[in-house]
Amino acid sequence: MTHVIITGGSSGIGLALARIYAERGARLSLLARSLPALEAARLELARRHGETSVHIESADASDEDQALAAIRKCEAAFGPCDILITSAGIVEPGRFETQTSAAFRQQIETNLFGSVNAVRAVYAAMKERRSGKIMLVSSGAGLIGIYGYAAYCASKFALHGFADALRSEAKPHGVTISVCFPPDTETPQFARELEHRPLEATVIMGRVAPWPSSAVALRIVRAIDKGQFEVFFGWTLWALGRFGATVKPALNWWFDRGIRRMIPRR
Repeated sequence: MTHVIITGGSSGIGLALARIYAERGARLSLLARSLPALEAARLELARRHGETSVHIESADASDEDQALAAIRKCEAAFGPCDILITSAGIVEPGRFETQTSAAFRQQIETNLFGSVNAVRAVYAAMKERRSGKIMLVSSGAGLIGIYGYAAYCASKFALHGFADALRSEAKPHGVTISVCFPPDTETPQFARELEHRPLEATVIMGRVAPWPSSAVALRIVRAIDKGQFEVFFGWTLWALGRFGATVKPALNWWFDRGIRRMIPRR
């Protein structure tokens, strides 16, 4: 039976992924910082799917020792990890000059190193078995810079680079590396993010409706099934991913134009 480990599995995209794999009958291990949220997720999955095999571990993915210890407990419960999805992440919008160094660093440590730590915990054993799949959850903000998201963009761009390099190392050993770039998604974190999103970011990004977390999760799972390396959502992110050097100058011109129009109003 497939053992799926999901960091950030207590809510949002992570929980939506857990629902899909629970429906498939997989053994699930969910990691997140909040134990009450994890308990709630486990109860929900049990109500939906009966005697679903769900193991939970409270851990901060950005802490290497915590992440390693938590994943070791998951594997002790359900066996080696077959699929790892690193969905744990945080976003704290704010202009670079007003955002604290601690807030900037926390986003880098959670979004980048939180994923790296989880991968490190399972990668060597996957190589030894010559099997395993790893999906890294980046963001549309990992494809183009966005006003007020310097730290978040830095972390998600870095995650793309990590995935790109690791894919090359892992492929000869039978381990599949994937990375996805979700758009704005209906999650509890997104609701909190909107409260702090700078007006300039709202103007240049428009009023595009966020994707349901269930739709994002379904596309991620299908990409894992196919062994797809890069996963995009919508034609804009696909174009950025495939033709970024061509598309970004036009988008940046449009963004800059919108921001300039706002300056006299201040």
